[in-house]
Amino acid sequence: MSDYANLVSNAFYTFLTEAPKQAEAWSTLVQNLGEASALDEKTASLAYLAVLAALKLESGIPFHVHVAKKAGATRDEVISAILIGLPATGHQVTQVLPIAVSAYDADD
Repeated sequence: MSDYANLVSNAFYTFLTEAPKQAEAWSTLVQNLGEASALDEKTASLAYLAVLAALKLESGIPFHVHVAKKAGATRDEVISAILIGLPATGHQVTQVLPIAVSAYDADD
């Protein structure tokens, strides 16, 4: 299994490998949306982490922490992004905090 496969959920990896045409179409859409954004890569990555935390989408956290770190996000910025939704969503965002911190620390 590739390093990439270790960063994404089994479900997403299966999507990529078993439905390559759909995965390519989805990837093109994601790339186009990213290019249309006025946010820089680091800010967008941190905002995306906040959304994943608010929605409790734990499986996407390791990959997107990697993306944020690669874009220059510090450990404290990743933690802050995870916790930014705390007043609006409650403590559910803390559920992804251990995953995010572990992913950040392991990504060296």
